[in-house]
Amino acid sequence: MSSPVNPSLVIQQAIADHVAVIQALPAQQPLLEKIAAEMTRAVVAGNKVLWCGNGGSAADSQHLAAELVGRFRRERRSLPSIALTTDTSLLTAVANDYGYESVFSRQVEALCRAGDVVVGISTSGNSRNICAALETARSMGAFTVAFTGASGGLIAAIADAVLYIPSKDTARIQEAHILCGHILCDWIELSICRQEKA
Repeated sequence: MSSPVNPSLVIQQAIADHVAVIQALPAQQPLLEKIAAEMTRAVVAGNKVLWCGNGGSAADSQHLAAELVGRFRRERRSLPSIALTTDTSLLTAVANDYGYESVFSRQVEALCRAGDVVVGISTSGNSRNICAALETARSMGAFTVAFTGASGGLIAAIADAVLYIPSKDTARIQEAHILCGHILCDWIELSICRQEKA
């Protein structure tokens, strides 16, 4: 019989691992700037940002889309952003009729236009429905972004920009994804506010 885990050690280890992952993110600044610039370009041109993910990454997709449509820190116009994870009738119909791999790519086919940005979030990088969504988006002329973990997975060969979080722990990857998403929202919002004041 294994010895019981000390809860305080669980907390300390989680915090230490989180801090280590976050401290590695400054190396991603050039990539984050590239993604933010593409997203800003899209919304300024009248295009949109589409987000997709499974499980916790679905929640992150909804969270980040909401930050752009609503607001993050500043009062400004609403920005066009859609989470492809929210329509249960559509998701279940497509999963039933075509298979779960198609739940996002069918929506991309319907909603995406050249010049849009499509973000696929997958901690493993191997979610087949995310890979299919980004493949469809690229074929339609969208700029594609992958949020993934250290290994990159299959998604890394598909996306135009790949945000690798240096961890294999799903929880730590998701925490870094939402921080990076908030950074992108802050950048986009500030850029839009400056343009509106100019």
